[in-house]
Amino acid sequence: MAGFDSWDEIRIAYHVARAGTVSGAADMLGVHHATVIRHVDALEGRLGLRLFQRHARGYTPTEAGTELLSVARATDEQFAQLAARLGVGGTDVAGDLTITAIPELTRFLAPALIRFQAAHPGVVVRLMTDPRVFRLEYGEAHLAIRAGPQPEEPDNVVQPFGRIRHALWAAPAYVAAHGLPAGAHDLEGHRFVGAERADSPVASLRWLAAHVPASAITFRGSDLAALEEAVIAGAGLGFLPPWRTEGMVAALPARPEWEAPLWLVTHVDLHRSAKVQAVLAHLKACAEEWPIA
Repeated sequence: MAGFDSWDEIRIAYHVARAGTVSGAADMLGVHHATVIRHVDALEGRLGLRLFQRHARGYTPTEAGTELLSVARATDEQFAQLAARLGVGGTDVAGDLTITAIPELTRFLAPALIRFQAAHPGVVVRLMTDPRVFRLEYGEAHLAIRAGPQPEEPDNVVQPFGRIRHALWAAPAYVAAHGLPAGAHDLEGHRFVGAERADSPVASLRWLAAHVPASAITFRGSDLAALEEAVIAGAGLGFLPPWRTEGMVAALPARPEWEAPLWLVTHVDLHRSAKVQAVLAHLKACAEEWPIA
């Protein structure tokens, strides 16, 4: 493949993929739409293949386009991280802000981040809840909100952010059919909702796997939201966070070994940047009203 004279062609093609239209990419980049078309056509000419399918509604990446643009996105984000590192002392709160968090917190994070955008309209938020751990040292996210043991990756700044206190709950229909245990010593004969694997990263689910027979965990899953829905629907006794207990019946109160500590994690190179400091302060203030104390 012939070498590229500049990064511009790939970057412009990436923005076309993001926007879905030439005009949208032109607006993002502050250039004329003819310039966008020229660069995309030139890139396709260099590669000898089509990166986009053109249609009345806009541009859709082809399979080859999707592969190339996934690399372009990672490179674009790396450039953004580099710019942030070089401008750590700046005061602008603008540009992309990528936050990775556990899905359980999205009901609180989404409204909080919308309020953050209202105060900083130049910020574009990306809230990622993928199960994988994002690599902050590679610039995959500005901020990670993680649950469980304290993260120990080198070069990360880790701050406590409260904890989720789980208790064991039952739906009224389950209680009517099976009753409630008299305590943690009285779990025999009950049905439970638990993790697919005994080595779940969630402390409460590991406790359950260690304290009840495998045959008693009659509803299993890998997604916490699905397990919570199963408990609420009456599949068995199971763990719920405080914000999902309306109308439910307490089976066992919260215990320290069931708690999920929360952590704010940033990379040392970006921690002091204006954007990261602003969102950290905002989320800490918002969290004072959340049930994670």
